[in-house]
Amino acid sequence: MRIAIENAAIATVDGEEAGTEYARGHVVIDDNVIEAVGDGAAPGAVDRRIDASGCLVTPGFVNTHHHLYQWATRGYAQQSTLFEWLTELYPVWSGIDEEITHAAAVAGLVRLARTGATTAADHHYLIPRDGGDVFAATVEAARQVGVRLHGVRGSMDRGESDGGLPPDDIVETLDGALRGTAEAIDRFHDPSPQARVRIAVGPCSPFSVSLDLMREAAKLARDKGVRLHTHLAETLDEERQCLAEHGCTPAELADRLGWLGPDVWFAHGIHFADDAVKRLGETGTGVAHCPSSNLRLAAGIARVQDLVHAGCPVGLGVDGSASNEDGGLGIELRQAVYLARLKNGPHSATARDGLWLATRGGARCLGREDEIGSLEPGKQADLAVWRLDTLAHAGIADPVAALVLGPLPPLKLLLVGGTPVVEDDEIRTVDETAAATALRAASGRLRR
Repeated sequence: MRIAIENAAIATVDGEEAGTEYARGHVVIDDNVIEAVGDGAAPGAVDRRIDASGCLVTPGFVNTHHHLYQWATRGYAQQSTLFEWLTELYPVWSGIDEEITHAAAVAGLVRLARTGATTAADHHYLIPRDGGDVFAATVEAARQVGVRLHGVRGSMDRGESDGGLPPDDIVETLDGALRGTAEAIDRFHDPSPQARVRIAVGPCSPFSVSLDLMREAAKLARDKGVRLHTHLAETLDEERQCLAEHGCTPAELADRLGWLGPDVWFAHGIHFADDAVKRLGETGTGVAHCPSSNLRLAAGIARVQDLVHAGCPVGLGVDGSASNEDGGLGIELRQAVYLARLKNGPHSATARDGLWLATRGGARCLGREDEIGSLEPGKQADLAVWRLDTLAHAGIADPVAALVLGPLPPLKLLLVGGTPVVEDDEIRTVDETAAATALRAASGRLRR
């Protein structure tokens, strides 16, 4: 179908900053691709015209870091640091299986879609020995909900007996981790521009994997032509452990192991020294900024502005819902702006900076800037139509400020590749009540 969305404010995010904006413009979609964006009414004949008066159209949001399985364990370890939180939750997570993972992933992806996300990177590093095909369960959940998935096949091979944090019964062998990762790539990865599923390689973190796994995982990813992802520089505890074990910071260790480059993005990246920020920028290494999770665990405030100015791709991430019970991406735009201002003053970040991080910045992190992340002809038709005509946003003249700084608006429409996933603020692809029921049952079974 050829669809025209008209009479809306439009933020295209087609530049390094906010990009072109229209006070009352149109977006034309032909099948799954954006055909035209401009001022005024859409020219030519179309199959469907959507009157978006009182709305703002933006690119769909890109979530660059998540752990969907954690939707089954929200509310645990409420006053913990990261290491304390992991110590409490690892034994609980050892009970996840295919059914629990699928229920949690469906629920998490519905929440993401309801808050404007059209693409989600999910880092699944927990592979219980008797849990079934948990990675495939997440891929299937994304297919059902209808959002794009960057499935990061994670791994851990360093259990408690080797000085790691996770219990031994939920880690893999080195060979098993590499074999499982290669199988996931061969089975699910789609390199095409319109891909709904792509796979990345993701050893969990320097304190839960061996150096051999980090090295071999990087080699595997580059042999297969896929991206690399891991947690890095999230807490000072991690830095102290890295200095004690390896005599260097996490960023220096990543550099030694071949883990810097334009095909790599790190989760969190809070505690980077000046030389590390410069090195990440020089190599084009990305960072997924997770404001709410960082606040929940009191991990610190990432140097987002410094990273961006150094040339580092930076996007937004929700992180696992066990450390961010909201689970939606929409709130992260405001959190990112406010944290930047808290760290660097009120002039350091604007509402449009928040929108850029959630769209174009996220697409750049995932290596998809040519395909998604902005409203430009030839890109995939991933977009959100936000209603700003309710009481919650009445009187805010700047639509981008209303979206980012105000309460998250209801969605009139969310399209992924031109296909409606949310309409009139309701998910259209799955039964939301059934998803909540399944999640409740899965969470209860895991808790027991």
